[in-house]
Amino acid sequence: MNAKKKPLFRRIVPSLPLAATVFVFWLLMNSELSVGQALMGLLLALVIPPFAARLDREFARIGRISGIPRMLCVLALDVVRSNVTVARQVLGPEEEITPGFIWLPLDIQNLHGIAALTSMITLTPGTVSAALSDDRRYLLVHVLNLKDADTVIQEIKTRYEAPLMEIFP
Repeated sequence: MNAKKKPLFRRIVPSLPLAATVFVFWLLMNSELSVGQALMGLLLALVIPPFAARLDREFARIGRISGIPRMLCVLALDVVRSNVTVARQVLGPEEEITPGFIWLPLDIQNLHGIAALTSMITLTPGTVSAALSDDRRYLLVHVLNLKDADTVIQEIKTRYEAPLMEIFP
C-alpha cells in the first residue's frame, strides 16, 4: 500500500498560519526592522512549525469566532489600563506593592484556548502565567499587586476565559 505523500511545501511548512504568526511576532518583538531581523524571522517561521506539529496532536476546535473582535478590544483596553496601573505602582512606595501567586481554576479544557488564555494573562502588565497543572484544571498566575485574589480570579474568568470558551469549545 502506498501512503499518500504530503506535498513538499506542506512538509516544509506544516502550518502556514503558525509560520506567519512566528514571523510577525518575531518582527514585533524586535526594536528595529532590518533585513537581518526579517531573515531571522523567516528562519524561525520555517523551523518552529515542524517541531510544533510533532509536539501537539490536539487539533483546535473552533466555535463562534464572532466574539474575537470584542475580546481583542477588551484585551487592548486592559493592556493600556494595566500599563498605567503598573507604572503608578512601580513609581510609588514599594511597601504598597503586594505581589503574590494565585491558582486560577479553569473551566476551559481546550488546550488551544488555555494557551490563548495564558498568553492574554501574560500580555497584560502586572500578571504572568507561571504554570499549568498536569490535569489542566488550574493555572498558576503571578500578580504584581495582589489585594484580593477572588476579584482577580473573577476578572480573568469573566473578561478572558468566558469569551475564549465560546471560541474554543
